[in-house]
Parts: sequence; C-alpha cells; structure tokens
Amino acid sequence: MRAEESSAGGKGRKVTGITVFETVAAMREAVAGWHAAGEKVALVPTMGALHEGHIALVSEGQRHAKRVIVTIFVNPTQFAPHEDFKKYPRTFDDDCAKLVAAGADAVFFPSVEEMYPAGFATRVLLLGPAAVGLEDRFRPTHFEGVATVCCKLFTQSRADCAIFGEKDYQQLKVVTRMAADLDLGIRIIPLATIREADGLAMSSRNRYLSNEHRALAPLLQRVMQDLAARIRNRDDLFKAVADAQNEIITAGFELDYLEARHAETLAPVASLADGPIRLILAARIGSTRLLDNIAV
Repeated sequence: MRAEESSAGGKGRKVTGITVFETVAAMREAVAGWHAAGEKVALVPTMGALHEGHIALVSEGQRHAKRVIVTIFVNPTQFAPHEDFKKYPRTFDDDCAKLVAAGADAVFFPSVEEMYPAGFATRVLLLGPAAVGLEDRFRPTHFEGVATVCCKLFTQSRADCAIFGEKDYQQLKVVTRMAADLDLGIRIIPLATIREADGLAMSSRNRYLSNEHRALAPLLQRVMQDLAARIRNRDDLFKAVADAQNEIITAGFELDYLEARHAETLAPVASLADGPIRLILAARIGSTRLLDNIAV
C-alpha cells in the first residue's frame, strides 16, 4: 500500500485510526521526530492476538514515555518446526482497534522479509538465564529466536524503554540480560502478570482451551500459591515442590516443570536462605501449553 503522511510523524499508513509502520525506515523517521521534540518512546513487543494483558503493557509504557509503539510480528525464528507458528492467531484489525482505544501512537507491522531479508545470517548466542534448564530444556532454540528479534526491534526502533510482562519470566530475564550485556541503550521495564478473575494468567493461547480445560486451568496458580506459602513457612523445599508437582499431574496436566529458582539468576535454590525465590511453571492441558510464575 502507498505510505501517507500521518499525525504520528514520519511515513506510515492509517489502519482503523492508528499509524502503521511496515518498514524500519518509516518507524525510525517518526521516532527521530519524537526525540527531536524531546519526547521519550516506549516499545511494546508483541506477536499480536492482543488481550487485556497487552493493553496493560501499553498503559505501563504511557507511564514512562510520551509515545508508545506496539510491534506486531509473529516471529518465525522462535518457533520449533513442530510448534504452532502457522496456527498462531493473527487478528490484526482487531488488534489495531484495541490499540486505538488504548491510545497507542503507532504499530510496527513488518513482513518476515523486512525483518529477515535475503542473506540474513546472524543470531544472538545466549548463556546465563537462557541456559538454566527451564524453558530452554524443552525449546532449545526458542530464546535465540526471541533474543535475536528483540535485539533487532530495540535497535530498529531506537526506543528509550521496552515493556515486558512477567508471565514469560525466563524470557524477561533473558531480554533484560541481553540488553544490558550488549549495551543496547534501552531500559527493560517489567510489568506484573495480568490475570483473569479466577487467577489464570492472560495469554493469547488461552483461546485454545476447551471449556473443560479452561475451568481446570486456574488450579495451576492456586497450587503455586499454596507452594509459596509452604516455602515461606520454612517447610522442606524439595518435599513441598514435589507435592505441588504431584497435585498438578494428578489433576490431569502434563507437567514440563514446576521449580523454585533464584528470582534474578534463575539458578536452582535449596532453601529460602538462598535468596529471592520465583516459582516457575510450564504445563500442558489438552493441546494448550500454559506458562506461569509467582514470587515467593
């Protein structure tokens, strides 16, 4: 489509009332204008299929910056061949309508070719919180893909800060570490997990749950809350974790992991004395894989 001047500055096209940048050049032109006017810019990276949790990220961005850009890009490099890249929900028009209502300033909606042009041959190599035997044990190439696309989005946008939810806690730690280690000049701001009324962490994948599985899903958070209480009560950590794992499995979930980890390094811990603890979980019910975590 032909680009047109937009009120956001730079070149972009209007979709349901919001400026959409489809190229890095258009986004950078707008951001340069905002920075020249003394305005800070926040970035909210997403893969679309937006829900209230994403809108909360936009609101958090508005607390820290005058302008908020939301990226919508279903990133192929973070999906393994057997995962749901093709069926990942794509609801662009609905997403834009929600962002208009939330007051976002622009959307970055690049094509795969814009992000990974012919000859693209670079990936971010990760250690630290990306290699601790949690999500990386089940999805060994996932965080390389996440870190690579986030590194590109940060440098492409030249934003002052980026907002990430705590629901994908290991991802948050990976991206925070990468931004610091590579001196990317962007501040990573975390936002507490946004939950449904019954405690289930909001996720774009929740729409895959059957009615029966949706009714069962909040058990995960309740089990973690009970486990956190036991740990705070100085119960034996290994027994408490094992009991919680068994409860989840008995309820019908396929449990990938439920572990107590150091909240910053994600290293294993043996007791409450080892430092701040985060309980981190991944479990599958039916065809849907759910992630969650809470602080102890």
